[in-house]
Amino acid sequence: MAIKLHVGERDNDTHVSPDLIKPIVACVKRNNALPFLTETSTLYRGRRSNAVDHIIQAFDHGFTYEKTGAPFIMADGLSGNTEIEVPIAGIIFQKVNIAREIVFADALIAVSHPTGHMAMGLGAALKNLGMGLSSRMGKLRQHSSVKPYVDHRACTLCRKCMQWCPADAIVEKQEKAFILSEKCIGCGECLSLCNYDAIRYNWGVESADLQKRVAEHALGVLLNKRQHCYFFNFLIDMTKGCDCMGDRQKRIMPDVGILASADAVAIDQATLDLTARRHGESLVQKSEPGLNPAIQLEHAEKIGVGNRTYELQVL
Repeated sequence: MAIKLHVGERDNDTHVSPDLIKPIVACVKRNNALPFLTETSTLYRGRRSNAVDHIIQAFDHGFTYEKTGAPFIMADGLSGNTEIEVPIAGIIFQKVNIAREIVFADALIAVSHPTGHMAMGLGAALKNLGMGLSSRMGKLRQHSSVKPYVDHRACTLCRKCMQWCPADAIVEKQEKAFILSEKCIGCGECLSLCNYDAIRYNWGVESADLQKRVAEHALGVLLNKRQHCYFFNFLIDMTKGCDCMGDRQKRIMPDVGILASADAVAIDQATLDLTARRHGESLVQKSEPGLNPAIQLEHAEKIGVGNRTYELQVL
């Protein structure tokens, strides 16, 4: 049984902690299954862009066998390209590239930490599945329509975006940074690194397409194990940015609790509903008010990932 989680980038301290993963592992073992913790490599350069650095980062944040009771195994190999092409009945895709060990796993538990997300509005179970369990090629295909540009009025030519662009798609032009659209892979690294708000996107169009692409990759993840998947959303320490941000973030609303479901669409819909009910604004309204997270939920429901209708049981 694969237990998908997020170990947190660099100095991030709001990800779901190993102490909360340990009881899930113990429960799996009591049911005579073999759990392993798992993740995939990122597109952007950092401590999680390859298996060796990613595992070191996981151990540094406490995701060790001693603390969790399960080994940590990268699902997409050493460089993020160990994959299987999975046929799906999608609208955008007919095949999606999923991390190999996820396809081979008999069952899956996705432990998600809902946050705002600069491109999708909501980063929760669907993102954890679709983006978090696709191979590098899968991630590239999801981001292929997202093209940033530089606001030259704000650019100071600090060169930080040039240094960290994984595609070497940013060059100097007229003493400003300039993005070569034909080389850009749309990973969003430049947006997360720029300290001067000089990187811009047309999120009104591109966010919708990205959300749909992520939902279709989520379908590919679940396809051969639909009856053997379970989802936890930890509505605690919720932040504006996702756990890929490499710094300590401020909590933007009080904790709500933990959601559990066998339906990835229902649990994300409940995440939006509960945060809005408790705090007057949903997590996305609080973090990324210009984006519409319903797009990913509606598309996921349309292609058969799950159902937005749910019944809430309080334990």
